[in-house]
Formats: sequence, C-alpha cells, structure tokens
Amino acid sequence: MSDRAINFGAGPSALPEEVLIEAGKGLLNFQNTGIGIAEISHRSPDFDKFIREVEENMRTLLQIPQGYKVLFTQGGGTAQFSAVVVNMVAKYRGREGTTPDKPVMDYIVTGSWSEKAMKEAKRLGAGIVNVVANAQITCEDGKKTFNHIPHRDSYKEKFSQDPALIYYCANETVDGVEFDDDLNSSTSFPFDALPNKAPLVADYSSSFMSRPIPCIEKHAVIYAGAQKNIGPAGLTIIIVRDEWANVVDNSIPLCLSYKRLVDSRSLYNTPPVLSIYITGLVLKQMLKVGEQNGRSKEKALEHYAEYTNKKASKLYAALKEGEARGVFKGKVLEGSGSKMNVVFDVVGGEEKLKEFVSGADQKGMKGIKGHRSVGGVRISLYNAVTEDQVDKMIQYMKEFV
Repeated sequence: MSDRAINFGAGPSALPEEVLIEAGKGLLNFQNTGIGIAEISHRSPDFDKFIREVEENMRTLLQIPQGYKVLFTQGGGTAQFSAVVVNMVAKYRGREGTTPDKPVMDYIVTGSWSEKAMKEAKRLGAGIVNVVANAQITCEDGKKTFNHIPHRDSYKEKFSQDPALIYYCANETVDGVEFDDDLNSSTSFPFDALPNKAPLVADYSSSFMSRPIPCIEKHAVIYAGAQKNIGPAGLTIIIVRDEWANVVDNSIPLCLSYKRLVDSRSLYNTPPVLSIYITGLVLKQMLKVGEQNGRSKEKALEHYAEYTNKKASKLYAALKEGEARGVFKGKVLEGSGSKMNVVFDVVGGEEKLKEFVSGADQKGMKGIKGHRSVGGVRISLYNAVTEDQVDKMIQYMKEFV
C-alpha cells in the first residue's frame, strides 16, 4: 500500500503488511466461525486450538528444548521484573535444607531496562541484589549513560556461587547496546562461566525472534514482549524451565505466578486475544518466509538472523560515513551496537536534530526520535522492516548536511 509510512519505531513496531491484511479479515470473521477475533471467547475450542498452534510454531522456530513451558500473559517486561523475583526467590527458599532469609540475586546492568529490573528487585526486598557488572558511565557533562557491553572477562568470575537468579537483558532498546550472539566475542554473555545449575533469567523483548537464542538450554526463564518483532502490544511470552514453573508459595501474587499460568494453560484470566492472534499470523509467515529462502522450519530463524545482520551492517556503515563527514555521532562503542536499535546523535544540537527528524518524516519515515530519556535518533530494524526501507533511510542520511 503506497500510503503506508515506513515505521522505524522502537515499539509498538512495524508488522508485515500481509499479516495486517489477514488480521483485518479475522477481525470480522475468525477462521470461518462467523465471529470476529476481538469478540470470540478465549475459552472457545477454536481459539484454544489456535493458541496451541502459536505455541507449537514458537517452539519450532526457537528450537525450545523439552522440559520448558511456553506461557502467554500480559503486563509486559515490566511485570516480569517483579515476577521473576517472586517466583525464583520462592523456589530458592523452598529447596530442602536451604532457607536463608536473604538469598542473593545477581544482575548484569547494561542499560535502562536491566537497571529498572535491578531496582525493582531491590525495592521488593526479597533478597540481596548483587550487581555483578554495571556498564553505566558518566560523561564530561555529568550525564550518565550506557554505551557499551562490558568485556565478558571483566565480570565472569564475579557471579555468586549459589544465587536465586542471574539476570541480564539481551538487547537494550533505549541505549542501543546488545550482547553479541557470537560466543567467541568479548561482548558475548559468559554462559561458560555460570555457576553450576544457576538459574539464568533473560529479557529478550527487543531481539526476540530476530535470531536463535544462544545457549537457550542454559536459561531458567526467558521472557519477551511481542510488540517488537512478532505482534502488537499487550502480549508477553514467558519460556520457563519446568522446575521453575511449579512453584507453590502464598507470597506470589496470582497474576505473577508461573504455576498458575501453567495450570490454566495461559487462560487463568482473559488473555490478550487479538495480540495472540496477530502473533500467530506472524509466526506462520516467518515459517513460510524461511521455507521460501531455503530453510527448514527448524532453521527459519537463521534466515532472519542473516537478514537482520545485513540491514544493521549497512546502517552502521552509513553512520560511520556520516561521522567522517561530521554530521552524525554514534552513541555506542564499536562491538557493542545493537542490531535492532541503532542510536546516534545529530551534530549541531537540538535544532539540527529536529531538522533531521522532520526531514525523515516528510519522506515517509516515522518513529526515529530517540527515547525521551536519552534523546538523539533511534532507528529500529525489526523483522518487518525491509532492506529497501533501510536503503531509503541510508540514502537520506547520505544526503543530509
């Protein structure tokens, strides 16, 4: 559709046009039921069948091992800041022969979202928060910022030996930094240094389904908001290993209990039906696109990883060229840049930034202004953003003076 803008927004983000068209049909008539998806009962056999297909396709794409539950809920990543603490600490305290008043929770802080998660853990007071690494720096103007992923060797020996959880955020949407998925990289997560059987928790919201998850079998909990790569806002996906999905403890609020979600098959209360529906359509299309590009269903995410890397490489090259011309200034150290959210400043202050954002808007490119907490420009390269659309942005960047 020629009248649609290019959405480089950080979330809610771009969705495939084919999916939106199909979703429009489902709003009127969901799978020939004669009832629209926004009207249908979440306990109907038709929707129950659909949500099971969504789970199955997610398991196939991510190659989720046996022994994990896939849950669908609401509340976004912010609710999971609390949920992981109350579930993991309850599990820890319930271990036979281990009932410390203050279990230790390890946090690797690399940006705004992992910092918020760490602060919520402190606020809840369920245990001692140990900040294993904090990548925040203070600039010359006194402002604090996150501009890198710390070298894995700088903190891999600092994990607690018996923590209730170890927490990291794979990709920081606000700050534009990301753990490298190449396990030989100095900015990869040190999975090989984790204490034996330590429960690892990961926020994958803004890179979820853009590539395979490294060492997925080492995680106890992985969660993500759908509104970046696979759906509209309102849906949160939780992948939780069985031993952390069965915690019974009256201190856990029902709406945050993983066991309650497991027992109800994600239907304890009314789920975000429309968000689940559109997410299901996106996953089906991902399997189809993977097959069209010569990948089996189990390898479809490899296609998306390659496509993401290609888009990101081109955009970072354009940014570097703009830096050489004295027009742009990158915010992130080389080797730490996110492949999903590319952030930079426009040289010349706020007026020049406004000119850049306004010029992009006039060319039909929307959502590029940086997060309000850090300013600048943020260009998000989620799955539905095409290479042609990235090329259009690159051409604009080259023309901007």
